[in-house]
Amino acid sequence: MKNKELLDVYSEYLISSFGPTTGTGLAGLSAGAVSHDQIQRMLGKTALGRADLWAIVKPYVRQIEQMDGVLIIDD
Repeated sequence: MKNKELLDVYSEYLISSFGPTTGTGLAGLSAGAVSHDQIQRMLGKTALGRADLWAIVKPYVRQIEQMDGVLIIDD
């Protein structure tokens, strides 16, 4: 799996999860398609900034965008 594809899968996992997220959790959900080690290596190598984050979430934001809506982000 390419790094971009793995990042997409990982990002979707984070967005869709309602509880704690882990590399092991994603590996378990993927039925072997993604390993915990792949995720750890990707996260260790990839330095993401706000432009990278926006590129990942922008399609989702655009799907639900409304002129009278607001987006609230909390850590």
